[in-house]
Amino acid sequence: MDFELKELGNDAFAFVHETDGKQDAEITWTMMGNVMVMDHTFVDPSLRGGGVAKQLLDRAAEYARENNYKMEAVCSYVVTAFKRYPDYDDVKA
Repeated sequence: MDFELKELGNDAFAFVHETDGKQDAEITWTMMGNVMVMDHTFVDPSLRGGGVAKQLLDRAAEYARENNYKMEAVCSYVVTAFKRYPDYDDVKA
């Protein structure tokens, strides 16, 4: 699944997925220095159960690694994923 990086303004960014022009998945964050404060994850009910939220987080973590950023979990999904998967240990703030 492909995700588009969008600048939302005021140091806020998102990776989003759209189907037929409708946004159906996103993960958002605010930059604070070199830390991505991960504050929201949304997956449309039609896509739930397919691992889309983890794919979004994986893409955000890849972006963090590419830019030497760290990630702070605020969103409940990201908090849970950080506890559950060691994949993100290198990007945790």
